[in-house]
Amino acid sequence: MGRSRRGARRRSRDPLRGQPVARLVPPLLTHTPGRWSVRAETRRCRAAERRERSTSGSVSGRGRARVPREDAAACERAVSGGTGQNGRVLLTYRDRLVADSTDRVAWLRARSRGITATDVAKLSTPRSIDVAATAKLHGTNFSGNRYTDHGRIREPEIARWVAATHGIRPSSALYHAAEERRHLATPDGLAETHDGRLLLCEIKTTAKAWRSIPRHYLRQVWWQQYVLGAERTLVVWEQHQGFVPVDDEPLSAWVDRDDREIASLVTLASALIDELHRRTTPPERRAV
Repeated sequence: MGRSRRGARRRSRDPLRGQPVARLVPPLLTHTPGRWSVRAETRRCRAAERRERSTSGSVSGRGRARVPREDAAACERAVSGGTGQNGRVLLTYRDRLVADSTDRVAWLRARSRGITATDVAKLSTPRSIDVAATAKLHGTNFSGNRYTDHGRIREPEIARWVAATHGIRPSSALYHAAEERRHLATPDGLAETHDGRLLLCEIKTTAKAWRSIPRHYLRQVWWQQYVLGAERTLVVWEQHQGFVPVDDEPLSAWVDRDDREIASLVTLASALIDELHRRTTPPERRAV
């Protein structure tokens, strides 16, 4: 009886704790025949351009049968939001807003139903999928410490510096990718350039000096770029000693979009979704 009361008290503090997996995983983390990938979507985009060429006779004054490489790259990015060839608007990031972290319960619930940048940061190799799936379904014992508390306190201050120096406004919204609603990301900041390109910001605090941006943070950055269709991300980090900032201003560096890294992450994320499906679906109900 005492154990039951303690469990009830824990659930009252965290509305998501104790929820059955079936409540957290569907409807987004369900199996879909055929994995979506950046390359596959690019091929479909190229095919559409060829069909358009056959009816219009030319694109940009040229009647070549093959889409130029730079056009294919622009087309690929348009899949994740923005404007495609000939000015066709496909789907913008604004149309793909899922939840906002100001409503933390709704935000956490939405994150639990998809693959986020935090999940992807752990996907360095195919062998990491098993660990990531276990953490996704059962959580971890880590609930924060002094370092994460410090990061949460400092992030709004750093975000104000970013807005003042780079014009990238803070963001707390969760978005899904254009072609895969289960692929999610919450960038720390975003801005649009005068020519319509999307820029993102990722903010970190660290007790150690960085020689370069850590690899797991780069995976987060590339995933966010893929989900929102962004070209570049400003990574901003503030080093502290004893939770006191070392410098007057944080350090920063631009990270350009890397479609090869993104394609690899999409493949690993699809494998993670398959593993989650396998663990949460009875054998008789799995797709053959």
